[in-house]
Amino acid sequence: MRPFCSIVLACAALALTACRHNAATEESSSPEFTWGPAPAVFPAGAQMAVIQGNPGSNQPFTVRLRFPDGYRIAPHTHPTDEHVTVLRGTILVGMGEKTDAKSMQALGIGGFVTAPANHAHYAQARGETVVQVHAIGPFALTYVNPADAPRPSASR
Repeated sequence: MRPFCSIVLACAALALTACRHNAATEESSSPEFTWGPAPAVFPAGAQMAVIQGNPGSNQPFTVRLRFPDGYRIAPHTHPTDEHVTVLRGTILVGMGEKTDAKSMQALGIGGFVTAPANHAHYAQARGETVVQVHAIGPFALTYVNPADAPRPSASR
């Protein structure tokens, strides 16, 4: 009976690996949505694709955000709960009004976190990272320290 269990476990592990690989590669090549620069409220370098809804309206929406390695978002809040799922890479997430690298939690592919409404949080990408965010609009991001807010540039 043990050899049968070992084979089943090995097949399950192989299937899980294949599913994770497929999700990561399908995410980047899906023709169903278009990537563009993220809104100017994000630091330069992020890209965004709207998957469902309108982030500017008062209803549910889903977006994907793509961050380069090392990309950081300073402590900030949103007026509604923000639900984040990692599709590729690793996102480091921390809660609070000041960045504390030691307290950040690493979330890999399939990782999920909810930032409650008006609760300060921050993030950093490890490797190229893609996350899917869903929330109720209209989308707003308010930096805890106004000096952390990106300055709009002519290229955005």
